[in-house]
Amino acid sequence: MAKKLANRGWKTALIEKQHIGGTCVNVGCTPTKTMIASAKTAYTVAQAARWGVEVSDFRIHLPTVLERKREVVARFRNGSEKGLETTGNLSLIFGKASFTDKKTLVVTLNEGGEEILRADTLFIDVGTRPAIPEIEGLESVDYLTTTALMELPDVPEHLLILGGGYIGLEFGQMYRRFGSRVTILEQGEQILSREDADISEEMLQILQAEGIEVITRAEILQVKQDGSGITVRVKAGKEEKRVVGSHLLIAAGRTPNTDGLNLEAAGVETDEKGYIRVNEQLETSVPGIYALGDVKGGPAFTHISYNDHLILYHNLVEGKNENIRHRPVPYTVFTDPQLGRVGLTEKEAKKKGLWIQVAKLPMSKVARAIETGDTRGVMKAVVDADTGQIIGAAILGPEGGEVMSVLQMAMVGKITWPQIREMVFAHPLYTESLNNLFMQLETDR
Repeated sequence: MAKKLANRGWKTALIEKQHIGGTCVNVGCTPTKTMIASAKTAYTVAQAARWGVEVSDFRIHLPTVLERKREVVARFRNGSEKGLETTGNLSLIFGKASFTDKKTLVVTLNEGGEEILRADTLFIDVGTRPAIPEIEGLESVDYLTTTALMELPDVPEHLLILGGGYIGLEFGQMYRRFGSRVTILEQGEQILSREDADISEEMLQILQAEGIEVITRAEILQVKQDGSGITVRVKAGKEEKRVVGSHLLIAAGRTPNTDGLNLEAAGVETDEKGYIRVNEQLETSVPGIYALGDVKGGPAFTHISYNDHLILYHNLVEGKNENIRHRPVPYTVFTDPQLGRVGLTEKEAKKKGLWIQVAKLPMSKVARAIETGDTRGVMKAVVDADTGQIIGAAILGPEGGEVMSVLQMAMVGKITWPQIREMVFAHPLYTESLNNLFMQLETDR
C-alpha cells in the first residue's frame, strides 16, 4: 500500500515497530510453512518403505531446520525493506506510534527521540498477537507462544497445545513429526470448530493416526509448573483429569495490537475485544482513517489483508466504489494433507435455509492419490440445488488448497457443477477428480 501510494505521488510515511513484513513474514506464514516443509520431509522419510525405498536411519537436526527458517524469513523481510527504502516519496520510520488527535501521530523512535507526523489520510494495519487466556496458574508457568516455540533449540519431549484451531493443528502435527509427543486440548465440541462435523472428524482421524492425542470439550481448570514439567488440570465432559507435559503452547486465538495506539485521542471506535470497527469500505468511525488486515477483526488471513489494500487503493486513488461485502474468503489449513476451504459449509447453508445438494468423494477413490500413495482425506462440495452453482467447498487431501482454488474460480466465474463434471482436466491430476466428485450428485434435480 505504502509503495503504491508513494509511486502515485502521495507523500507517504510507513511506521514499523520492529520488522518489515508483519506477522506473516516474521512469525506467521513464512516461518511456519518453511518448518512444516521440514516436518513433511521427515514424515515422508519415515514412511519411505511404503514406496519401496529403504532408509536405514535418519534424525531430525532442529538447529538446521531453524537456521533454514531464519534464512527464508530474512530473505523475505530484507527484500521488502530494500524495496521500501528505494521508493521515492516514502519515509520508512522505525518506532512506536500513537495518536494525539485524529490527524496527528507521535512516534517514539527506536533510535531515540520522537517525531510528530500529521496527515489527512491514515491507515492502521498493526495486526494481532497471540491471545493469552485467563487460566488459574498460567502466569507462573513458562508457557510458549508460536513465536517462542519456533526458536526453541530442542524438540519438546511432550508438547501440550491449548487450542484445536488451524494454528494448534499445524504446530501439533509439525512437532509430532519432529519427534515430540503431542496432546491437543480443545474446549469446543470438535477441532476446527468452523468446519462441518464430518470434515473435523476426518482431520481428527488423520492426526490420531500419527499418534497425536486430542481431547475435546476440554475446560482448562488450572496449570502448574512442576519442576521441569507442566501439569494441566482438565475437565473433559464429566471427567476430570491431569495431563502432564514438558512444554505448553498457547494457541487459543489472537488479540489486536490496538492497546498502545491511544485511539481514544483520535475518536476511533473499537469493539469489546479491541478490534477497530470499520464500514464496508474499511473506513473507521473517523473520516480519513482506515483500518485493514487483522486489526479490524473478521477473517485473519494474509490474503484478506492484501485484498483490503487493493480495495482501499482502488477507491482512494482510482475513484472506484468497491467494498468488502460478498468477497470470497478462501483459506488453507497447512496440515498434511491440507484442508482448503472456501464459501459456505453444509451447516452454514442449512442454517440459512438454502436448498442444497452435497457431493463427497473420499481421497481413496482419487486416482492421483492412489498412485502417489496418500489417500487420506475427502473432497466435499455444497451446491445450490436450483441453479447448480457451487456455494462452498472443503478439500481435505494432498494439495487441498490448490484444488480448492479451482473451485473458488468456478464460484466467481459462475461455472456450475454439471459443467465441471464434464470439463476436460489433464490426467491424472488431483483436480481431475472434480469430475468424479460431481458425478455423486443427481442430474435430475
